Amino acid sequence: PFIVDLIYAFQTGGKLYLILECLSGGELFMQLEREGIFLEDTACFYLSEITLALGHLHSHGIIYRDLKPENIMLNSQGHIKLTDFGLCKESIHDGAVTHTFCGTIEYMAPEILVRSGHNRAVDWWSLGALMYDMLTGSPPFTAENRKKTIDKILKGKLVLPPYLTPDARDLLKKVPPRQKN
Repeated sequence: PFIVDLIYAFQTGGKLYLILECLSGGELFMQLEREGIFLEDTACFYLSEITLALGHLHSHGIIYRDLKPENIMLNSQGHIKLTDFGLCKESIHDGAVTHTFCGTIEYMAPEILVRSGHNRAVDWWSLGALMYDMLTGSPPFTAENRKKTIDKILKGKLVLPPYLTPDARDLLKKVPPRQKN
């Protein structure tokens, strides 16, 4: 559910071609850029569908590891589809971890940044960062360069704008949790 459909694949001259379903609604990133922030009902709608997509991947032992607005497309009815599975890791079931440093810094979980080994929990961290982005217009931890952004992710305090509802504030305080490494 809520994952881009592969229509056809073929290979020629050492190149692999994937024909994917047409997603005419564009990137969630572009919609967020146009609107600045989403109303909580809109964010809740998208986040619910993303949660189902991640849950489906996790149930098959796959972690996504690159959740961000640019990798979420919308179909013509306005439903999300996860795309770009280049950083996914397979065979990550209960107790298994992987150590690859990958993803987009602003949405990366601390476990990836400190290279302590990570599992599907990193997708839930990224979902929390995405939720914050949808409700505020930017990821929760950003700075003028990669090193400072990483420092904020590892040690920074989450700042919640006063306009968020109590429910949104409560959820954002719980997700993303920092792992004790």
